[in-house]
Amino acid sequence: MEITLLIIRLMLFGVFAIAGAGKLLDIDGSEKAVRAFGVPGSISKPIGLLIPIAELIIAFLVLFVSTSWFGSIGTLLILSIFTVGMLWQLKHGNAPDCHCFGQIHSEPVGPKSLVRNLVIAAFAIVLAAAGRSGQGLPLGETAESIIQNLVLAVLSIAVVISASYLRRLTNDNRRLLRRIEFLEMLDNGGQPIERDEAGNPIDSLPIGAPFPDFQLNDTRNRVVTFEHLLADHKPKVFLFVGPNCEPCKALLPDFAKWRDEFGKKLRLVFVSSGSAADNLERFGEELTNGMLLQTNKELSNMVHCKWTPTALFVSADGNIAGHPAVGEAAIRDMFDRLKNEDFNKQRFYLSSPGKPGRIKIGQSVPEFSIEDLNERTITRENLVGRQTLAVFLSTTCSFCSTVADQIREWERSDTNGTQVIVFSEGDRSLHEEMGLRSSILIEPGYSTAIKLGMFGVPSGVLVDENGVIASETAVGGPAIWSLVGKYEQ
Repeated sequence: MEITLLIIRLMLFGVFAIAGAGKLLDIDGSEKAVRAFGVPGSISKPIGLLIPIAELIIAFLVLFVSTSWFGSIGTLLILSIFTVGMLWQLKHGNAPDCHCFGQIHSEPVGPKSLVRNLVIAAFAIVLAAAGRSGQGLPLGETAESIIQNLVLAVLSIAVVISASYLRRLTNDNRRLLRRIEFLEMLDNGGQPIERDEAGNPIDSLPIGAPFPDFQLNDTRNRVVTFEHLLADHKPKVFLFVGPNCEPCKALLPDFAKWRDEFGKKLRLVFVSSGSAADNLERFGEELTNGMLLQTNKELSNMVHCKWTPTALFVSADGNIAGHPAVGEAAIRDMFDRLKNEDFNKQRFYLSSPGKPGRIKIGQSVPEFSIEDLNERTITRENLVGRQTLAVFLSTTCSFCSTVADQIREWERSDTNGTQVIVFSEGDRSLHEEMGLRSSILIEPGYSTAIKLGMFGVPSGVLVDENGVIASETAVGGPAIWSLVGKYEQ
């Protein structure tokens, strides 16, 4: 038992020494992680410094039998604080980066983080239960041997930290080399290559919009539609690749790994161009089986995934549930974040750390009461019972007149039960000239619209039949209409 207690002490020393040292190597990251957990900015920096110092103190306390019991109590205390913070964030649907081992290793908070805390706490409980006088074998019998063993322990931790840091540098260097190779490929012997047809890689359809239906042949010449893919009731990751795409080739081992790792949770759908033979030569039989083939990037154009490689996450109910991840690094990051996600969570979507947004998905529409142009009082209750497209316009916006024309066209068509409510400001007579049957709510300052997510015109959000916001804010006419499944061909 005394040997077991010594092993537990050494293990706890290693965990907390690596965690503390890793955070000290990245103080800015520690401060950022503390803020992500809700600590006010005014004290986030000192707390970000205090945590690694406390972890290092605990590490050295558990190393010696005379102080190990106090170290075990400190371990339980700090783990309790960490665990409560993680549970609070998960309860509110957040998954901040735990920054658990600082610069050495970090990951979003999830079940894995909680389990790790519980395992470490279990070892600490064993030490605490053993009492102050029962902490196992000492680190050495003499002062000289204790110092030697302490030096060895510190050196071992230093080796682990150095190896981890070297691995990170190696991975960064590998990604840099791949990007250089990609740029050389695009260089075309010094002649510029026009990529205007590819659009901006940060463009995307709004989260919450239904993924457009399509009809494509697969590599076996079978016709596949989106409705066919929905039959398995799994989330999907659409991976847009090409037989001549060098970065796609670099991701081949990852594609195979992700297909095995996520096979039971989600489905990988590969969409490429060119012939079946070209794709078979590039990607191999396993990945090519079931691959969808485009003729003129028709699906890529509709979902703003014109660059290769690009990954797009789609929920099990067929709605876009993330922004496109463009390029090797972004795609790998996306799959790393997917590892800790609960896809069964209601209104699940994958937030994009690299793209700012004001996403209010899952929030109830606030109470309001505004008269429309026909002097009818419109309240939150008017948004309950049927799906609503809330559109934000202005009479001073040139693009808004086009959206108003599109609303008139929508009113004349089969709207599938979806109503449109317009939030605007400005002259009443100008709004009357729009000739809309839909309610127009004129509200100076857009106070209600801002609560719904408006931060520009023209824009809009989708509200479900329960009065809950079901999409992020869509900016511009094409994005607004994508929320109701109306796509430009």
